[in-house]
Parts: sequence; structure tokens; C-alpha cells
Amino acid sequence: MIKDMYDLIVVGGGMVGAALACALADAGLNICILETREPQRSWPKDEVDLRVSALTRASQCMLQNLGAWPRMAEMRVSPYTDMEVWDAEGSGRIHFSASEIGESDLGHIVENRVTQLALWEILETLPNVTLRHPAGVAELQLDQLTGVVMHDGEQLRAKLIVAADGRDSQLREMAGIDTKGWDYNQHAIVATVKPSRHHQRMARQRFMPRGPLALLPIDDGRCSIVWSTSPQQADELMALSDALFCDQLTRASEAVLGEIIDVGPRGLFPLRLGHAQSYCLPGFVLVGDAAHAMHPLAGQGVNLGFMDAMTLADVVIDAYRTGRAIGSITTLRRYERARKGPNMAMLAAMDVFKRIFSNDVMPLRLIRNLGLDVANRSGVIKHQLIRRAMGMSGELPSLARVRMH
Repeated sequence: MIKDMYDLIVVGGGMVGAALACALADAGLNICILETREPQRSWPKDEVDLRVSALTRASQCMLQNLGAWPRMAEMRVSPYTDMEVWDAEGSGRIHFSASEIGESDLGHIVENRVTQLALWEILETLPNVTLRHPAGVAELQLDQLTGVVMHDGEQLRAKLIVAADGRDSQLREMAGIDTKGWDYNQHAIVATVKPSRHHQRMARQRFMPRGPLALLPIDDGRCSIVWSTSPQQADELMALSDALFCDQLTRASEAVLGEIIDVGPRGLFPLRLGHAQSYCLPGFVLVGDAAHAMHPLAGQGVNLGFMDAMTLADVVIDAYRTGRAIGSITTLRRYERARKGPNMAMLAAMDVFKRIFSNDVMPLRLIRNLGLDVANRSGVIKHQLIRRAMGMSGELPSLARVRMH
């Protein structure tokens, strides 16, 4: 039976879906969030989530404007002031510093669970937001009465259904939207490690033929690692004892932080590129990883998702306030036009970057090392790269801009 009617149903209450709901709820829209499980509410103080994100300044502004950032800061956010990237197969190296453009930091390394919980704590205070968990969708209905059918047969209706259910989006599949992409034949190992030397708030990335190794600084001196490599080597590394894994990681990092002396639980994730052929249908729209999945080498995935969410919020709120249908294809294509191009450009750039650096072909090795050195010596190029990495270039959605008080 049809039980409830909403303005929007957001399927997926992760970081992107929760941020979208926060932005739209402020405009008075009636929203239902369907999530398979509620966020983790507490954890040991010294435990770091396997999943972390490098949040840009634009994402920080958005979270600040939504009221989530102060809550996140009370839990844990780890600013980084510098970044160094170098090639294992040569001498090319580039160093970025926030001080070069008069900023206090380049961004923050934040556990995904911290961001999600802060957003949920806000949503739980809003009378026009219904949070349902565990909640699974059995059927998507895109007819004159847009809605979803739950696993227990209950029907929910809405003017707009938002798929924010991740890279392997079931809603995208139910809607019949195809994706284009390919496997990278790489797996990423993630873990929290303790080096013998402090990271000094510097993010580091070493490019090797089998894939990049990122060392992301956590405030207490530890690092979150993302080690992308071949599936075979990844399996071998995962099978090692902690001591032997630390030894291999010390070598792979060129001991840039000294010896790796401890490692926490390790996780393994296959890497692929994927991009939805379309972002919307009448009454239905994709955001975040449901629309695009990319290589983690630049840590831009969730930042793209946040910009999707805030752009969609701008478009939906404008339609709502001017009396236009929020689920019409005309409304939703405004969002698609605004986001598809920038997302495709970022996916393409990361794909090219991965292919140039993840090999040991001599001509490419020479070109990439020369490119790193030239960029490192050019103040103009470096400033542009820093601003782009911080999400401070191009036109930003309203909630991702700094607000003057």
C-alpha cells in the first residue's frame, strides 16, 4: 500500500546523500532518506576508520555552511599544509605548500564515518526529514506516480527520487542507466600505520609502475595509506604478517618517514573507472559515486560527489521556490549540464595521470619526470594546481562558497 508522499526520497544516507538532504531540508522540502544501516555512533579514540577522504576547501565550506564542520572538528579532522609527489622511476618531484598561496592548509584528511555522523546528527534534528534504516528498495517506479517499493511491499511516493547509493548503485541499474568504464587491474590496500618519524602535516604520494602509494597525515602522527598495486601483489601483501607488511611499506615509501613500526587492520578494494551515460530521467537523478567512480590517486571522489549534491540542491531549490516541478527533466538537466562536464574532465585527467605514471616505459618516464620538475619550478603552474586541488577554481555551488558574516 502507498503509505507516504514526499518531495524527495534519497536512497543512500552516506556522506553525499546526507549532505544533499541537509541542504534541501533547509529550504523546507519534505525528505525521506533510505539507508541500509545507520552510521557508526562511537569508536575507540585511538582507532582510525579504514575509509578516509581528503576534503577540499570547497567541501569544508559546504560542511561549515551546513553546520556539520564544528561537529566534525570535535571528533577528528586532520589538516595538511603540504603535499609532495615524486616518481619512483626517476628524479621528478613536486612540492606544494599552503603558504605559497597564503592559506593555512591545503585540505583535511577526515574519516568518512566522522563526516557521515556529523551530517546525520543534523538530520535527526530536522522535522521535515525522515530517516529510515535499515531500509532496502525492491523496486523503482518511474511512472506518473514516481516512487519506490520497499522489501516488505510498502510503497513510498515522491516528486523526485535521488540515487546516492554508491558505485554499484542498485537504483541506477533499476532505472536502466548504463555506465561506461573499465577495471584498472589494480587493487587498493588501505590501513592506518605508525611511522617512526612525524609526517609534519605533509601528504605524500610516490608513483610506482604498479600503482601509487599515498601517505595521508592523521593528527596524532599516524598516516592513513592507500597503496594501489596489481591484484597479485595486493593479495601477497594482504597475506603478510604485520611486521613483514611494515617492512614492505617502509621500502615502498623509500623510508620517507623512517621505518613503519606498526599497522592496523588492512582493507582491500578493487579499482575501476565508471561514468553513467545519463545523470537523470523524469523524476530520477544520480549523485556521487552512483554517477561516477574514479581512481583514488588524487582523492577527489567524495569532493566531486559533494559538488554534485550542492549543485542539485541549487537547481531543486530554485525550481521549488519558483513553482516549477522539481522532478521534471527540464529541471534535472540543468543539474546534469552543470556537473557532467566537470566530472568527465576530472575522470579523464585522473585516468591519464594513472596511465602515465603506472608504467616504466622509458619515453613516458622521461616526460613525466620533466613535467614534475618544470611544474615544481613554475610558480604560476603550481598556484593553479594548488587552487584546483583545493576546489577553489571554477564556479562553485552556493553552499560551497565562503560566506561572509
